[in-house]
Amino acid sequence: MKIAIYGRQFNNSVLPHVQQVFDSLAGYDIEAFVYDKYNHFISGKIFFPKKFQIFRNYQDLISAKVDVMISLGGDGTLLDTVTLIRDSNIPVIGINFGRLGFLASINKNDIESAINSLVNRDFTLDKRVQLCIESDLKLFGNENFALNDVTIHKRDTSAMMIVHAYLNGEFLNSYWADGIIIATPTGSTAYSLSCGGPIIFPGSGNMVVTPISPHNLNVRPIVISDTNILSFEIEGRSSKYLLTCDARTEVIDTSIKVSVKKAGFGINLIRLSNENYLSTLRNKLLWGIDTRNY
Repeated sequence: MKIAIYGRQFNNSVLPHVQQVFDSLAGYDIEAFVYDKYNHFISGKIFFPKKFQIFRNYQDLISAKVDVMISLGGDGTLLDTVTLIRDSNIPVIGINFGRLGFLASINKNDIESAINSLVNRDFTLDKRVQLCIESDLKLFGNENFALNDVTIHKRDTSAMMIVHAYLNGEFLNSYWADGIIIATPTGSTAYSLSCGGPIIFPGSGNMVVTPISPHNLNVRPIVISDTNILSFEIEGRSSKYLLTCDARTEVIDTSIKVSVKKAGFGINLIRLSNENYLSTLRNKLLWGIDTRNY
């Protein structure tokens, strides 16, 4: 099995867990590939029981025919791997060194058992859709897709913006707000949820449009089929606004029209046999934690 490892910089408290990952992998017949920048960061801090190779980009992963990607960090780190995996269908599993961990669902105390399940292929693939951005400009280059959400947001502390939204070319609404979020079911538990959006189950075939601090209180999030195409025109006192694709951001001129639709490819999240979406919701959102239940 060929396994790629991706991570970000971290504080020293995480070192023992990173070391455990490499120690656990060393016990199996695995060909490991470590992200170049991550290797530079951990060299001298981690002992490597076995030799590994370096990968730098999407092309390296394809050439090496990697079977699995391991993300070491939180949800943000796992979102970074999406730009490396792209349309390769390489499944990804996240070991959570962060806080909430909806996507990076493996607890750092379960590293050894998780890797054992991974090597023995004792897991299922949780297929998740992505969104893509289209415009007259080639925004975000080859990374114009998002697993969580696409957002349109005012650039500074200036007055609110007006987002004119169209559904398949037909006028939907004008949102007087700080911005708007277009989220996948995966992203419905992220920024959209904090702005009052609903939780959408993966595989439901929907996406949610959630306004950010809307001026009109009767404007609420709406759920639409992911077969639709949303397009936007921006108006406001500022001539620039922010367009984000997960954690990637570009400053855009209000003259540029943007469309958002379901991407032509998704991503496969690895789920071990002892976890599912409902258990993740209960654990992460503390559902049922009430003295009346005990």
